Amino acid sequence: MAQIRIARRVLTECIAAMAFPILLLSILVAPVSAPVVAETDRSRARWCGVETMPLKPSDHSWAQWVAPRLRSRSMWRTDLPVFVTAVLLSALSLLVAFFGFIGAAALVFSPVFWLFGIAAQVGPFTPESVGETLLAMPAGIVLGAVTITVLTGTSFLRDLLLRAFSRSRDPDLLAKLEELRTSRASLTAAFEFERQRIERDLHDGAQQELVAVVMRLGMLEATATAAAADQERIVRLARQAQAHAERALERLRDTVRNIHPRELSDLGLIAAVRELAARSPLRVELNSTGDDTQLSSPTATAVYFTVSEALTNISRHAGVGSARIDLRCATTDVHVRVHDDGVGGARIYAGSGLAGLRERMRSVGGNLEIISPPGGGTLVVASAPSQPPW
Repeated sequence: MAQIRIARRVLTECIAAMAFPILLLSILVAPVSAPVVAETDRSRARWCGVETMPLKPSDHSWAQWVAPRLRSRSMWRTDLPVFVTAVLLSALSLLVAFFGFIGAAALVFSPVFWLFGIAAQVGPFTPESVGETLLAMPAGIVLGAVTITVLTGTSFLRDLLLRAFSRSRDPDLLAKLEELRTSRASLTAAFEFERQRIERDLHDGAQQELVAVVMRLGMLEATATAAAADQERIVRLARQAQAHAERALERLRDTVRNIHPRELSDLGLIAAVRELAARSPLRVELNSTGDDTQLSSPTATAVYFTVSEALTNISRHAGVGSARIDLRCATTDVHVRVHDDGVGGARIYAGSGLAGLRERMRSVGGNLEIISPPGGGTLVVASAPSQPPW
């Protein structure tokens, strides 16, 4: 195991040496390149057996992560020093690897070069006989071992400086705290949006219908009191009151279903999505595979409402009358894709329903992605582990 780690350290230093020209050019865009180089160095340290915490979330692209990272103080306190260290130590590794390995190879193969009439010169040493070329071979082996030792020491120095800069301000914890703050703010906004939606549905739907029921019942009472003989008007008012009460009940059921559908609790995710597709005004093609019995309730709920919101957006904005749902449930995770051939151009923005759903998916360890080129339809992709990571 120790030999493998040493080999990894030497290999990463050789890669850093070859990447030195790129690092040198990246100085021109240092504020942008510093987080990328620093995160790459943290990945290098983990590959070499050092415990470091990645700061870039796995579900973020580099562009999504670097942009807010530039506004973070920890970038200047940690990423920039790590970037400068990486440039300097890569220059050192380049010099050591170039002269050390080439010199070692020249000494080890000195007898071969001598056979072709070439005296392989390494520094001040130039062999003048076959005996000297043979003596140069062990010297080359020693030089190669010294080169490997220096490169390994350079790698350890990288780790030491990386941990020193990280511990100076606890940037790992700070970055995670910033991510949690952002996620909490997004969830708070999403919950507030959901409360407003429920209040609006109750106010504009069931409440208005119940007000109409009360008014019809009042008119029915007045009619019955004033003219008991007017049976036709009494029957008509009674029927109107009944119709309003039925609509109020239906809207209350819709509101409750939007809070948490009963089918999801009783029958599972696949059956609930099938029921959702049947109620949709769209022609929905549903392809479902796997077993949803291993899904936790938070995961199943997050996936269900992702599909529901996607179908709602298709019916409102896509300009098409059909959609396709591909749902795959496994013992370890669940994946769903909702696709339409509409106008496209959909995006996730702050305060939108999709933004709230993305945070909901992230809260159970999943992710939500939208691919929607203008004129090319929209693809909503969501995935999550069967059991949340908490």
